Amino acid sequence: MKNEVKYFNRLVDNVLEKWKNENSHKPILLRGARQIGKSATVRNLAKKFDYFLEINFEEDKGARDMFENSNLMPQLLCEKLYSIYDVPIIAGKTLVFFDEIQACIPAISSLRFFYEKMPDLHVIAAGSLLEFALEELPSFGVGRIRSLFMYPFSFAEFLEANGNVGLLTAINRANAENPVDEATHIRALYFLKLFMLTGGMPAVVAKYVNEKDLRQCQQALDDLIISLRDDFARYKKRIPAMQISAAFDSVVRQVGGKFVYIDKEQVFSAFQIKNSVELLIMAGLVIPITHTSANGLPLGAEINPKFRKLLLLDTGVFQRLLGMQLSDILLNEDFDAINKGGIAEMFAGLEMLKASSCYEQYRLFYWQREEKNARAEVDFVVQQDMDIVPIEVKSGKQGKMQSMYLFMKEKNSKIGIRTSLENFAMYDKINVIPLYAIGKGIQIKY
Repeated sequence: MKNEVKYFNRLVDNVLEKWKNENSHKPILLRGARQIGKSATVRNLAKKFDYFLEINFEEDKGARDMFENSNLMPQLLCEKLYSIYDVPIIAGKTLVFFDEIQACIPAISSLRFFYEKMPDLHVIAAGSLLEFALEELPSFGVGRIRSLFMYPFSFAEFLEANGNVGLLTAINRANAENPVDEATHIRALYFLKLFMLTGGMPAVVAKYVNEKDLRQCQQALDDLIISLRDDFARYKKRIPAMQISAAFDSVVRQVGGKFVYIDKEQVFSAFQIKNSVELLIMAGLVIPITHTSANGLPLGAEINPKFRKLLLLDTGVFQRLLGMQLSDILLNEDFDAINKGGIAEMFAGLEMLKASSCYEQYRLFYWQREEKNARAEVDFVVQQDMDIVPIEVKSGKQGKMQSMYLFMKEKNSKIGIRTSLENFAMYDKINVIPLYAIGKGIQIKY
């Protein structure tokens, strides 16, 4: 077991606890971007077991060699693992954790056999660049492996990590009929601004919780950004890291608007940038929002993949790359002055993903109309039960909603949602949800 560090609760903990207590266990595959807390989450779960075996396939060449040169039958693998690591592997008592499993393709293939031959054994695998490895195994374990998708800390997780459980409870209980009181609203807005600065990457959240020093958080973000860029060389050997880095920078410049593959600061071709963007999406660093006609359900049935907006995985990383000033966010009462690059829209989209079921990798959609003299755009379109609901993100406390009303009229939507710095409210058919509560108010469904 590695050195103990303070663990902050994650939403996925409850899902893993339920999995632990099931009679039969499909191996878990934790999927998500690098450095979002996958390994820490598994090590926290391991405290509930008598024994814990952790193997990091990037660090342990011996383990890679064993899987690459061995029969993949679980009983034989467990015997060899026990002889090498001297950790008893007992069904119901041992948690087996294969970390950075993308470095060993045979280990990924072995997961399906654990469910078939040893369903009582708890096995979890995780990997940072897992999606690239899974390309080589398109049917690696359908029906035999359970994927769980993770993201950085949500705003709710951030509040809990900082000991603001009372504030979180008040937000969760509030609605249009019972909004939070003004003092609570102001406090929630302060922590919202704070969270936009720090973001949800675990190393940065821990730095703020422990030090309460935003400048140290900014340094932690700088270190993180360097690490993320260093990873570009590992994505695809046939694509230069410089090209991927250029695509990453282009995404940063264009957040909040329709992404174009050639901008004025771009030196690579549209084809090169497109390929690099797809790699960034696979790596989990970039989240696409795809245009949908929204004429019916499912929303993904009528999409135009040529029209996409792109978000970064984390607001903290984003604001640091933009060089935003701490005082600009903390001291401004309105986000209009500091909503550079659409950070409010980014926050809303990420929060909706984080609040949704971890069993599926959900997609984000938006709607726009490009008719001459009648352009309209709705930031997000989601399915709620069997209804199509438009969502407008306003960075301030008010704003016009012509596009939303137009959408609602054309699509016969029963309700629209505005998320802003306002308190909970209801105007006509518009449900107002504070930006800090958008994760509570919207869970994406298909």
